[in-house]
Amino acid sequence: SLTEPKSIQALYEASMAGVEIDLIVRGICMLKPGVEGVSDNIRVRSVVGRFLEHTRVYCFGNDGDQEVYCASADLMERNLFSRVEVGFPLLVKKVRDRVLRELDYYLADNQQAWLLGNDGRYSRATPGSEEVPMSAQDKLLEELSDRF
Repeated sequence: SLTEPKSIQALYEASMAGVEIDLIVRGICMLKPGVEGVSDNIRVRSVVGRFLEHTRVYCFGNDGDQEVYCASADLMERNLFSRVEVGFPLLVKKVRDRVLRELDYYLADNQQAWLLGNDGRYSRATPGSEEVPMSAQDKLLEELSDRF
């Protein structure tokens, strides 16, 4: 979930500075994407499938040198100010690359994803005429089942 006002403001400021931002938010999202002059560069999606996931991955482009972090908390006031939570960088290249690959699956999902509009409403993602249908969870199941 994304509800903490200072985090939302920081994302708006980054968007206004030209930073492209893709968010995957399963729960509550108080940020409004696609608001002209404020959040033009922010896209929010929610992927709701067979599995209820609680992954917290943060990836920063860092001028081409991607930094990837995992964390235990959503960006909510109660998590950031009333609990002890942890965030840590993924320093092992093999692990970081796997997380980034799987993150790309969720960003490409057009079967179980919902896109948040600037009116606060979600619309179902659908594959375009040139796109192949993609379900992130089905892709992960396929990959994991090949290992056993």
